[in-house]
Amino acid sequence: MSIMVEVFGPYAAFNRPELKIERMTYDVMTPSAARGILDAILWHPGMRWHIDKIYVLNPIKYSNIRRNEVKSKISANNVRAAVNGKKSDLYIDTKSDIQQRAALVLKDVHYVIEAHFEMTENASPTDNPAKFQEMMKRRLEKGQCYHQPYFGCREFPVKFRRWESSYVPTAYPNTIKELGLMLYDMEYSKDEITPMFFNAVLKNGVLDLNDCEVYK
Repeated sequence: MSIMVEVFGPYAAFNRPELKIERMTYDVMTPSAARGILDAILWHPGMRWHIDKIYVLNPIKYSNIRRNEVKSKISANNVRAAVNGKKSDLYIDTKSDIQQRAALVLKDVHYVIEAHFEMTENASPTDNPAKFQEMMKRRLEKGQCYHQPYFGCREFPVKFRRWESSYVPTAYPNTIKELGLMLYDMEYSKDEITPMFFNAVLKNGVLDLNDCEVYK
């Protein structure tokens, strides 16, 4: 069973992982970002979301902004030392450790996410697909979420609602746009986290993720 969710907001930043200093967004929302939005609305250990399609309703527009960012992070060695009873700094002074970074972001973003979920081995005997489907519909109708979903960065919140129609008017009908290599998702194992990529093609304003070839 699939569900369609309309998401929109003034800004978005789906940052390319290969650029470490200056932030540069992908042209459209990544599948992992779409899954993160759905997880924010409804997450349960007995199910996992899979993104089928991303519809682009507004033309792709960019904006250049500057943001204040903390340039350091708390050292794991400092945390380990504190756990062992040694004196260690476990804070960051944001006033002295701040820097400005440029960012190329998307503006006036509007998408429809088409997705389905699969049951996992962590589902309880009382869990079933119909139960989760109704939970998701109810949360979308009431605007409920476990935490505020966002477009790539927490300062770009998402507004969401259920998409009722079977027809989605996209911004690029009768058009094919090659978007290049894009982040698909992250594969988690006990030893490492591996990024996965795919060749993104926007056909008629739709990023179709069914049967796409994924590279690691």
